[in-house]
Amino acid sequence: MIIKTLVENTSKSEEFNCEHGLSLYIETKKHKLLFDLGVSDLFIENAQKLGVDLSLVDSVVISHGHYDHGGGLKEFLKINSKAIIYLHQEAFKEHYSIRSKGEKVYIGLDKELMDNKRIIFVNDNLKIDDELEIISNIKGKKLLPLSNQNLLMKVDSSYVQDDFKHEQNLIIREDELTVLLAGCCHKGIVNIIESISKIYKKPLDYVIGGFHLHKLLSNKPEELELLKKIGQYLKNTESMYYTCHCTGIEPYEILKGIMEDKIEYLSTGNILTI
Repeated sequence: MIIKTLVENTSKSEEFNCEHGLSLYIETKKHKLLFDLGVSDLFIENAQKLGVDLSLVDSVVISHGHYDHGGGLKEFLKINSKAIIYLHQEAFKEHYSIRSKGEKVYIGLDKELMDNKRIIFVNDNLKIDDELEIISNIKGKKLLPLSNQNLLMKVDSSYVQDDFKHEQNLIIREDELTVLLAGCCHKGIVNIIESISKIYKKPLDYVIGGFHLHKLLSNKPEELELLKKIGQYLKNTESMYYTCHCTGIEPYEILKGIMEDKIEYLSTGNILTI
Protein backbone atom coordinates (compact mmCIF):
# COMPACT_ATOMS: atom_id res chain seq x y z
CA MET A 1 0.00 0.00 0.00
CA ILE A 2 1.26 3.43 -0.93
CA ILE A 3 -0.08 6.72 0.44
CA LYS A 4 0.79 10.07 -1.12
CA THR A 5 -0.04 13.30 0.69
CA LEU A 6 -1.57 15.57 -1.94
CA VAL A 7 -2.73 18.32 0.42
CA GLU A 8 -1.87 19.16 4.02
CA ASN A 9 -1.26 22.35 6.00
CA THR A 10 2.53 22.12 5.55
CA SER A 11 4.86 21.07 2.73
CA LYS A 12 7.92 18.85 2.63
CA SER A 13 9.58 21.34 0.24
CA GLU A 14 9.00 24.48 -1.82
CA GLU A 15 8.08 22.24 -4.74
CA PHE A 16 4.63 21.66 -3.23
CA ASN A 17 2.07 24.31 -2.37
CA CYS A 18 -0.09 23.67 0.68
CA GLU A 19 -3.38 24.81 2.23
CA HIS A 20 -5.43 24.29 5.38
CA GLY A 21 -6.95 21.00 4.28
CA LEU A 22 -6.35 17.33 3.69
CA SER A 23 -6.20 15.03 0.68
CA LEU A 24 -4.53 11.62 0.57
CA TYR A 25 -4.07 9.37 -2.46
CA ILE A 26 -3.97 5.67 -1.58
CA GLU A 27 -3.08 2.83 -3.89
CA THR A 28 -3.86 -0.72 -2.78
CA LYS A 29 -3.88 -4.03 -4.63
CA LYS A 30 -7.47 -3.44 -5.73
CA HIS A 31 -8.03 0.30 -5.59
CA LYS A 32 -6.81 3.75 -6.49
CA LEU A 33 -8.65 6.03 -4.11
CA LEU A 34 -8.73 9.45 -2.55
CA PHE A 35 -9.42 10.17 1.08
CA ASP A 36 -10.61 13.78 1.22
CA LEU A 37 -10.09 16.46 -1.42
CA GLY A 38 -8.78 19.56 0.35
CA VAL A 39 -10.21 23.05 -0.12
CA SER A 40 -9.52 23.71 -3.80
CA ASP A 41 -8.00 22.15 -6.90
CA LEU A 42 -4.55 22.13 -5.28
CA PHE A 43 -4.73 18.34 -4.86
CA ILE A 44 -4.81 18.06 -8.66
CA GLU A 45 -1.67 20.17 -9.06
CA ASN A 46 0.23 18.18 -6.44
CA ALA A 47 -1.01 14.84 -7.79
CA GLN A 48 0.63 15.66 -11.11
CA LYS A 49 3.90 16.46 -9.36
CA LEU A 50 3.71 13.11 -7.53
CA GLY A 51 2.98 11.14 -10.69
CA VAL A 52 -0.65 10.36 -9.82
CA ASP A 53 -3.24 10.11 -12.61
CA LEU A 54 -6.46 11.14 -10.88
CA SER A 55 -8.59 10.03 -13.84
CA LEU A 56 -7.85 6.45 -12.75
CA VAL A 57 -9.19 6.91 -9.21
CA ASP A 58 -12.11 4.53 -8.64
CA SER A 59 -13.27 5.62 -5.17
CA VAL A 60 -13.38 8.80 -3.08
CA VAL A 61 -14.20 8.89 0.63
CA ILE A 62 -14.88 12.34 2.10
CA SER A 63 -14.49 12.19 5.85
CA HIS A 64 -17.03 14.88 6.80
CA GLY A 65 -18.97 17.88 5.61
CA HIS A 66 -16.36 20.62 6.03
CA TYR A 67 -14.90 22.58 3.12
CA ASP A 68 -11.26 21.77 3.97
CA HIS A 69 -11.97 18.09 3.27
CA GLY A 70 -14.52 18.23 0.47
CA GLY A 71 -13.99 21.63 -1.15
CA GLY A 72 -12.22 20.08 -4.13
CA LEU A 73 -15.14 17.84 -5.12
CA LYS A 74 -16.40 20.02 -7.97
CA GLU A 75 -12.95 20.10 -9.58
CA PHE A 76 -12.48 16.36 -9.11
CA LEU A 77 -15.73 15.60 -10.94
CA LYS A 78 -14.40 17.55 -13.93
CA ILE A 79 -11.29 15.39 -14.33
CA ASN A 80 -12.62 11.97 -13.30
CA SER A 81 -15.65 10.33 -14.91
CA LYS A 82 -15.87 7.04 -13.04
CA ALA A 83 -15.09 7.25 -9.32
CA ILE A 84 -17.80 6.62 -6.75
CA ILE A 85 -17.90 9.26 -4.01
CA TYR A 86 -18.84 8.14 -0.50
CA LEU A 87 -20.28 10.81 1.79
CA HIS A 88 -22.27 10.58 4.99
CA GLN A 89 -25.93 11.36 4.44
CA GLU A 90 -25.65 14.40 6.72
CA ALA A 91 -22.52 15.82 5.09
CA PHE A 92 -24.41 18.44 3.08
CA LYS A 93 -26.14 19.93 6.09
CA GLU A 94 -25.21 23.49 7.00
CA HIS A 95 -21.99 23.63 9.03
CA TYR A 96 -20.55 26.80 10.52
CA SER A 97 -17.52 28.00 12.46
CA ILE A 98 -17.43 30.82 15.00
CA ARG A 99 -14.67 33.26 14.15
CA SER A 100 -12.81 35.81 16.29
CA LYS A 101 -15.53 38.49 16.40
CA GLY A 102 -18.33 35.98 16.95
CA GLU A 103 -19.12 35.85 13.24
CA LYS A 104 -20.63 32.56 12.04
CA VAL A 105 -18.91 31.52 8.82
CA TYR A 106 -20.24 28.75 6.55
CA ILE A 107 -17.69 25.95 6.30
CA GLY A 108 -19.87 23.31 4.64
CA LEU A 109 -19.86 21.70 1.20
CA ASP A 110 -21.18 23.03 -2.10
CA LYS A 111 -24.86 22.03 -2.06
CA GLU A 112 -25.06 22.25 -5.84
CA LEU A 113 -23.18 18.94 -5.95
CA MET A 114 -25.44 16.94 -3.66
CA ASP A 115 -27.62 15.52 -6.47
CA ASN A 116 -24.69 14.11 -8.41
CA LYS A 117 -25.50 10.50 -9.29
CA ARG A 118 -21.99 9.29 -8.49
CA ILE A 119 -22.42 10.09 -4.80
CA ILE A 120 -23.38 7.28 -2.44
CA PHE A 121 -24.73 8.53 0.86
CA VAL A 122 -23.68 6.42 3.83
CA ASN A 123 -25.88 6.16 6.92
CA ASP A 124 -23.84 3.99 9.28
CA ASN A 125 -21.13 1.45 8.49
CA LEU A 126 -20.66 0.34 4.90
CA LYS A 127 -18.51 -2.53 3.69
CA ILE A 128 -17.48 -1.62 0.16
CA ASP A 129 -15.51 -4.82 -0.44
CA ASP A 130 -12.92 -7.01 1.28
CA GLU A 131 -10.44 -4.09 1.32
CA LEU A 132 -12.53 -1.05 2.15
CA GLU A 133 -15.06 -0.31 4.87
CA ILE A 134 -16.52 2.99 6.07
CA ILE A 135 -17.14 3.35 9.80
CA SER A 136 -19.23 6.13 11.32
CA ASN A 137 -21.57 6.48 14.31
CA ILE A 138 -18.65 6.53 16.75
CA LYS A 139 -19.61 6.21 20.42
CA GLY A 140 -17.91 7.60 23.50
CA LYS A 141 -16.96 11.04 24.79
CA LYS A 142 -13.42 10.51 26.06
CA LEU A 143 -10.83 13.27 25.60
CA LEU A 144 -12.86 15.25 23.05
CA PRO A 145 -11.25 18.30 21.39
CA LEU A 146 -12.42 21.43 23.21
CA SER A 147 -12.23 23.38 19.94
CA ASN A 148 -15.31 21.45 18.80
CA GLN A 149 -17.25 24.04 20.79
CA ASN A 150 -16.64 26.62 18.05
CA LEU A 151 -18.22 24.42 15.39
CA LEU A 152 -21.95 24.67 14.76
CA MET A 153 -24.66 23.34 12.50
CA LYS A 154 -27.81 25.13 11.44
CA VAL A 155 -31.10 23.42 12.25
CA ASP A 156 -34.07 25.32 10.80
CA SER A 157 -33.21 28.90 11.78
CA SER A 158 -31.13 28.06 14.86
CA TYR A 159 -27.41 27.46 15.30
CA VAL A 160 -26.61 24.50 17.56
CA GLN A 161 -23.49 22.60 18.54
CA ASP A 162 -22.35 20.32 15.73
CA ASP A 163 -22.93 16.68 16.68
CA PHE A 164 -20.51 15.44 13.96
CA LYS A 165 -22.84 12.66 12.85
CA HIS A 166 -21.54 13.54 9.37
CA GLU A 167 -18.04 12.29 10.25
CA GLN A 168 -16.91 8.95 8.85
CA ASN A 169 -13.67 6.98 8.86
CA LEU A 170 -12.13 4.60 6.36
CA ILE A 171 -10.69 1.19 7.15
CA ILE A 172 -8.36 -0.42 4.61
CA ARG A 173 -7.45 -4.07 5.00
CA GLU A 174 -4.64 -5.43 2.87
CA ASP A 175 -2.90 -8.73 3.50
CA GLU A 176 -2.66 -8.92 7.31
CA LEU A 177 -2.73 -5.15 7.90
CA THR A 178 -5.61 -2.99 9.10
CA VAL A 179 -5.22 0.73 8.44
CA LEU A 180 -7.49 3.50 9.75
CA LEU A 181 -7.80 6.82 7.95
CA ALA A 182 -9.48 9.63 9.86
CA GLY A 183 -10.11 13.17 8.65
CA CYS A 184 -10.35 15.39 11.72
CA CYS A 185 -11.37 13.12 14.60
CA HIS A 186 -14.03 15.52 15.83
CA LYS A 187 -15.47 12.50 17.65
CA GLY A 188 -12.13 12.13 19.43
CA ILE A 189 -9.24 9.96 18.27
CA VAL A 190 -9.49 7.81 21.43
CA ASN A 191 -13.21 7.13 20.90
CA ILE A 192 -12.64 6.32 17.22
CA ILE A 193 -9.88 3.84 18.00
CA GLU A 194 -11.85 2.18 20.79
CA SER A 195 -15.02 1.88 18.69
CA ILE A 196 -13.25 0.43 15.66
CA SER A 197 -11.09 -1.93 17.72
CA LYS A 198 -14.29 -3.42 19.17
CA ILE A 199 -15.59 -4.09 15.67
CA TYR A 200 -12.45 -5.83 14.44
CA LYS A 201 -11.48 -7.49 17.72
CA LYS A 202 -7.83 -6.66 17.08
CA PRO A 203 -5.50 -3.65 17.30
CA LEU A 204 -5.16 -1.33 14.33
CA ASP A 205 -1.78 -1.57 12.64
CA TYR A 206 -1.69 2.02 11.36
CA VAL A 207 -3.70 5.16 12.15
CA ILE A 208 -3.41 8.07 9.71
CA GLY A 209 -5.08 11.49 9.84
CA GLY A 210 -5.74 14.70 11.72
CA PHE A 211 -6.57 14.63 15.44
CA HIS A 212 -7.99 18.18 15.79
CA LEU A 213 -5.71 19.30 18.59
CA HIS A 214 -5.07 22.86 17.39
CA LYS A 215 -7.55 25.64 18.16
CA LEU A 216 -8.00 27.53 14.91
CA LEU A 217 -9.82 30.44 16.56
CA SER A 218 -7.05 31.27 19.06
CA ASN A 219 -4.22 29.69 17.03
CA LYS A 220 -3.18 27.76 20.12
CA PRO A 221 -2.91 24.05 20.97
CA GLU A 222 -5.45 22.22 23.08
CA GLU A 223 -4.79 22.19 26.82
CA LEU A 224 -1.54 20.47 27.75
CA GLU A 225 -3.21 18.02 30.12
CA LEU A 226 -5.56 16.85 27.34
CA LEU A 227 -2.63 16.39 24.95
CA LYS A 228 -0.69 14.41 27.53
CA LYS A 229 -3.62 12.07 28.19
CA ILE A 230 -4.16 11.49 24.48
CA GLY A 231 -0.45 10.93 23.88
CA GLN A 232 -0.19 8.41 26.70
CA TYR A 233 -3.26 6.55 25.49
CA LEU A 234 -1.96 6.32 21.91
CA LYS A 235 1.49 5.26 23.12
CA ASN A 236 -0.06 2.33 24.98
CA THR A 237 -1.79 0.99 21.87
CA GLU A 238 -0.14 -1.33 19.36
CA SER A 239 -0.61 1.04 16.41
CA MET A 240 1.79 3.21 14.45
CA TYR A 241 0.52 6.78 13.94
CA TYR A 242 0.97 9.24 11.08
CA THR A 243 -0.74 12.52 11.80
CA CYS A 244 -1.25 15.81 9.95
CA HIS A 245 -3.58 18.74 9.20
CA CYS A 246 -5.68 19.77 12.23
CA THR A 247 -3.41 18.09 14.78
CA GLY A 248 -1.17 21.15 14.60
CA ILE A 249 2.63 21.31 14.76
CA GLU A 250 2.93 22.24 18.45
CA PRO A 251 0.49 19.51 19.60
CA TYR A 252 2.33 17.05 17.35
CA GLU A 253 5.63 17.91 19.02
CA ILE A 254 4.07 17.30 22.43
CA LEU A 255 2.69 13.94 21.25
CA LYS A 256 6.08 13.11 19.73
CA GLY A 257 7.77 13.76 23.06
CA ILE A 258 5.46 11.24 24.69
CA MET A 259 5.09 8.66 21.91
CA GLU A 260 8.61 8.89 20.44
CA ASP A 261 8.96 6.62 17.39
CA LYS A 262 5.27 5.60 17.44
CA ILE A 263 4.18 8.81 15.70
CA GLU A 264 5.35 10.75 12.63
CA TYR A 265 4.06 13.74 10.68
CA LEU A 266 2.84 13.75 7.07
CA SER A 267 3.32 16.93 5.02
CA THR A 268 2.25 17.74 1.49
CA GLY A 269 4.45 15.76 -0.86
CA ASN A 270 5.31 12.99 1.59
CA ILE A 271 5.02 9.40 0.34
CA LEU A 272 4.36 6.59 2.78
CA THR A 273 4.77 2.92 1.86
CA ILE A 274 3.17 0.38 4.18
